[in-house]
Parts: sequence; C-alpha cells; structure tokens
Amino acid sequence: MNKCCIVVPVYNHPDCLEWLVSRLRELELHTFMINDGSDAVCSELLRKICNREQWLTLVERHSNGGKGAAVKTGLRAAARSGYSHALQLDADGQHDLDDIPRLLALSDANPQAVISGAPNYHDVPRVRLYGRYLTHIWIWINTLSLEIRDSMCGFRVYPLVSTLKILDSSNVGDHMDFDPEILVRLNWDGVRVMQLRTTVTYPHDGVSHFRGFRDNVLISWMHTRLFFGMLCRLPRLLRRRRWVHVQ
Repeated sequence: MNKCCIVVPVYNHPDCLEWLVSRLRELELHTFMINDGSDAVCSELLRKICNREQWLTLVERHSNGGKGAAVKTGLRAAARSGYSHALQLDADGQHDLDDIPRLLALSDANPQAVISGAPNYHDVPRVRLYGRYLTHIWIWINTLSLEIRDSMCGFRVYPLVSTLKILDSSNVGDHMDFDPEILVRLNWDGVRVMQLRTTVTYPHDGVSHFRGFRDNVLISWMHTRLFFGMLCRLPRLLRRRRWVHVQ
C-alpha cells in the first residue's frame, strides 16, 4: 500500500483553514501546509493551527512564488519525509473532500499512476468553462491522446518518484500553468493519468488568485512550449497513443 500524505498550498485563505483542518483530521494522514508567502493574518493563523495539530507540518516560503512553486515545495518535502505518494489539495474549499478516499483507493490499486479529479462543476462562471475547454483541446493535441480529460483540477495523487524526476529535469511552471503542464510531462514520460469524477464548487465568497492577464499569458506560453515538445516526441507518442475513459 502507498505511503501517502497530503500537500496543501496556501496563499491568503484564512477563512477556510479551520474548516479544512477539521475535515482533514478525520483522514489521519500527515499533511504539509505550504505557506506561499501569505500575509500576516493568514501566516499567523497557519502557525497557530500547525503548532496545535501534531499531524500537520508547516513549510514556509518567504515570498509568494505561485501555486506551482508551492506544490513543488510540498512534494519535495513529502519525498524527504519518506512518503511515496502525495495528495494535492487546494485550500479554498472548492474540492469535495468526501472523494479523497476514492482517490486514495484508486491510487493504492494503481501505484504507478497519477490519479486526478475530473470536475463536475457547480456554479462555475461560464467564462471559466470556456477557458478550461480551450486548454483541454491543447492538452489533447500535445499528448495526442484523450487520456487527460481535465488537466486543471488541482485535486490529485502523485507518485513522487516519477513526479520529482520530471520536476528535477524540466522547467515546469510555477503558477497556474503547473497543474496542466505536469500532467502532460508525466504522460510523455509514460506515466498513466487516471481520472475520477468529482464535484468542484467555486464558493460565492471565495478568494481567487487567478490573475487573468498574467496567468493567461503563462498558460499560452506553456501550450506553445508543450506543442514543440510534442513535435519532438511525435513518433514515440504515436506508437503508444491511448484513448481511455474517466472512472
């Protein structure tokens, strides 16, 4: 069975933290809270909670580097602590925590694979759906496969050895481009991506750190880099092309 922990990147989400910790406590999994340069209010609350809860480890980044940078920090901390797998989970309350046991069970049954959520959306702004669908099309082009049905859901279980191999050899994005790019590069490296349907809700009073112009430019540049990377790998990708369904 996998030795799995949880990695939660946190940047200025103080209103969600007590609720999130109370829910995660039930899972009895060690959790790394990655403070990605949050402001004083959120940072102090994180320190208070992590000092109180022995199953939490706080990792502090001294400046805000972006969601991807925080996740990378968490994955490396998990590997150094001896974990084989890590569940990535956002701190803003959008993921259905009741689905965590299903992701973990699928990961236990397929320890070499990445297990990722494939969202069923509730109350998501329509403009976000259009943008996500455009990204999905580019991901299908860049992998020559429909294996990755949704690449932007940050609710997933990583096998750490294969994931860190990619992070140590490739310049994977540090912001909102991280989630889709790491899945494409893992796919290129022969790691299977398995997806499980899960509900994603955007809270009406939630805090979004998606910055329209900056993040859209980064994602566009990511797709461009991946496209040329796909062309370099074209013969190999055509030989092992897979068409799979979502669990």
